[in-house]
Amino acid sequence: MPQLSLSWLGLGPLAASPWLLLLMVGASWVLARMLAWTYTFYDNCCRLRCFPQPPKRNWFWGHLGLVKSNEDGLRLVEDLGHYFRDVHLWWMGPFYPILRLVHPKFVAPLLQAPAAAVPKDMYFYSFLKPWLGDGLLLSAGNKWSHHRRLLTPAFHFEILKSYLKIFNTSADIMHAKWRRLALEGSAHLDMFEHISLMTLDSLQKCVFSFNSNCQENPSEYIAAILELSALVTKRHQQIFLHMDFLYYLTPDGQRFCRACNLVHDFTGNVIQKRRHTLISQGSHDFLKAKAKAKTLDFIDVLLLAKDENGKELSDEDIRAEADTFMFAGHDTTASGLSWVLYNLAKHPEYQERCRQEVQELLRDLEPKEIEWEDLAQLPFLTTCIKESLRLHPPVTAISRRCTQDVVLPDGRVIPKGNMCVISIFGIHHNPSVWPDPEVLPFPPSPCPGPGIQSFPLRPRKPPEEVTSCLYSLLGRAQELHRADVRHDRDEGGPGAHAAALPRPAGRGGAAQEARADPARRGRTLAAGGAAERGPAMTPRLLAWDPP
Repeated sequence: MPQLSLSWLGLGPLAASPWLLLLMVGASWVLARMLAWTYTFYDNCCRLRCFPQPPKRNWFWGHLGLVKSNEDGLRLVEDLGHYFRDVHLWWMGPFYPILRLVHPKFVAPLLQAPAAAVPKDMYFYSFLKPWLGDGLLLSAGNKWSHHRRLLTPAFHFEILKSYLKIFNTSADIMHAKWRRLALEGSAHLDMFEHISLMTLDSLQKCVFSFNSNCQENPSEYIAAILELSALVTKRHQQIFLHMDFLYYLTPDGQRFCRACNLVHDFTGNVIQKRRHTLISQGSHDFLKAKAKAKTLDFIDVLLLAKDENGKELSDEDIRAEADTFMFAGHDTTASGLSWVLYNLAKHPEYQERCRQEVQELLRDLEPKEIEWEDLAQLPFLTTCIKESLRLHPPVTAISRRCTQDVVLPDGRVIPKGNMCVISIFGIHHNPSVWPDPEVLPFPPSPCPGPGIQSFPLRPRKPPEEVTSCLYSLLGRAQELHRADVRHDRDEGGPGAHAAALPRPAGRGGAAQEARADPARRGRTLAAGGAAERGPAMTPRLLAWDPP
């Protein structure tokens, strides 16, 4: 048998064996990969030394866990923006660097770069993939552009106008529930819980033309959406369960699968029934019937959508878009609306001005419902909503992955392969952008000052912004017409950590720096009671205006 001399390795002569050679090749490949990764990591660390970083917890965890999903976490984000002002480095463990940007000038090169150069980072978004599929939130490239064009008609103002009555009805249901709870003696209401159900109720009617009465009675579909949101949030914070094969072995992973199946079955059944109706009636008669009933919903628009080549969306694509808007549409909108109430409760003088503006508008209207044309006649309330969105944006951060080097305005370079987090909350509280970011720039002027972000109702705005602003204007106007709102701390309550109506079991908070939940920084009170304004029913209950 031929002999193979490995004396140069100190192993002496060994019998030549294919298995031994294969083992040596494999070991050499692994070693080469490890050396290449080590060199790449070292080179990346060297190039990142130009970016400052806050003190780490330790060498292993890095900064992981420092920004929590609570009031302290948001305050830390504020402090980081105050101290670093533009860009700083953040370590998720010992080997995963993230660059956090808190100044618009440094964000601009990322957002202005081609989508292929700075795509969405899918590390955390991938947790939503089994639920939301390839909807607008998770898709990219040509598919995103194609779906974005097909979805645009769903947010035409003529369609949104027909939703206004739905928004009014859902808000009325919520107010009636508040009145009943107040009469029963509930002094504290968790605004986020109630407004979440209101937005889900509205979305179900607008997306599916389905009324589950979820504000009054339990709904399996709504419960599944809330559970999925909570499970995704929880998984974000459990680093060892980021791997799919481990996560789906856990009880949470199995609950996630069951909830996904329930949501997909509900959406799929609606699509199948609607498509069957469309085929049996024909598109012309279908549209005629919908126009007569004024019930053209999101599913209808998607079923009728065709591109320039006449290609339609598949059932799977429609399901992904419907599920995406049910998730993104309810949570961010509810958070934004709750923060508006929170900020108005902190500033009762502005709340009173908003109420006077709404009451002046509704004085000669019968019934007392705000119509589409009335929204433009609420300039002060609109300004308050804009400023609340600056102070407490519902989505506080977005992430991007650099596939090529990105040059920043000061000459520093973000090396390719790194993840960047654009901290919307940090930018909105950066004293380099707003000299006193915590002070509301009131009274407003015809030309909004630097502290008020541009958020007009224009067709060119993204659809989620249009819908959110519409929700905000209508919902806040209706609420301010009926009730005062006050912060729990102002009413002698226990503060931000207690409420008479606790959050539902299993309803988690926001993803770490992904959503700002006002329940974490203070409870907002809505009070109901007598038919006339007068002494409060209790020191913490306020009287309702007469209907």
